[in-house]
Amino acid sequence: MKPTQQLLKLITLVLLLVVFSSGRKKSSFMLVLLPDTQTYTSNYPEIFKSQTTWIAENAKNVAFVLHQGDITDNNNEQQWNVAVESLTMMDGKVPYTFVPGNHDTSDGGNAVDRNNSMLNKFLPYSKYSKLPNFGGAFVSGDMTNTWHTFKAGGYKWLILSLEFGPRNKVLDWAAGIIEKHPKHKVIINTHAYMYSDDTRMGEGKGHKWLPQNYGVGKAVGEDAVNNGEQIWEKLVSNYANILFVFSGHVLNDGVGTLVSEGKHGNKVYQMLANYQGGVEGTEKGGNGFLRLIQIDPQNSTISVKTYSPYVDKYKTETDQQFTFEKVKF
Repeated sequence: MKPTQQLLKLITLVLLLVVFSSGRKKSSFMLVLLPDTQTYTSNYPEIFKSQTTWIAENAKNVAFVLHQGDITDNNNEQQWNVAVESLTMMDGKVPYTFVPGNHDTSDGGNAVDRNNSMLNKFLPYSKYSKLPNFGGAFVSGDMTNTWHTFKAGGYKWLILSLEFGPRNKVLDWAAGIIEKHPKHKVIINTHAYMYSDDTRMGEGKGHKWLPQNYGVGKAVGEDAVNNGEQIWEKLVSNYANILFVFSGHVLNDGVGTLVSEGKHGNKVYQMLANYQGGVEGTEKGGNGFLRLIQIDPQNSTISVKTYSPYVDKYKTETDQQFTFEKVKF
């Protein structure tokens, strides 16, 4: 082989190694949590728009956006129009997912039944099912329960977005999706799971706002609702590849954090973040705070910050800004 041919072969080999390694690079990336926008859709639409505008402008740093539900306050057309105007700011810029909260469910947002027709009218399956990250839905044509996949940080990820007080049959469906994706890192995105006392929502704890206390909570059998403790026992604790559970819904101080060990010895990072009107100390319906989750597999860390693009400020309290270390991805 001539020297020139040897050089060309070497250069080709190096380029192939670079391409291969870059595809598996464990680089840092960000998830953005967009919790309980109900007060913005009802009273402060400019704040909701400031959140999604900032996300769109910083899309290159964001792998996925997750809305934890209560998109609207009263589940009416006026508020859904505000939500659509804000959410579509991210279209074509960054992938996002959402769930219905109790305020998005049934007439007036009272969660007396499982009617999510307004969500499906304004955030239709016909649109979102065509997007590249969309995996599927519990019911075809219905965005109430969905799953998505993406790649970031050298890993494959699966997001399961589950309804308010997910029914037994929805948890069974979610388990089946997880079992079909054993090599994906799993994120559970739902409305009601963690409580503000740093425990999962459950009965016998004096917890308010349990799914069982709403009209949907009267169902039995496969349609019976599940609170945080029940979701943990029936789903989350059973799978070694579940890493996160994100939720909103709860007032008081609106935050709660818990790291629990699943049945396979894996750690699950569970977080409540809620900044809506009614949470202690909020102004203008929450002032547009977002949860920013920086995931760094290379350094085995998960860093959490709380930021509002509307007031351009961070919350720096220890329950609003913190880092998990020695994370096993």
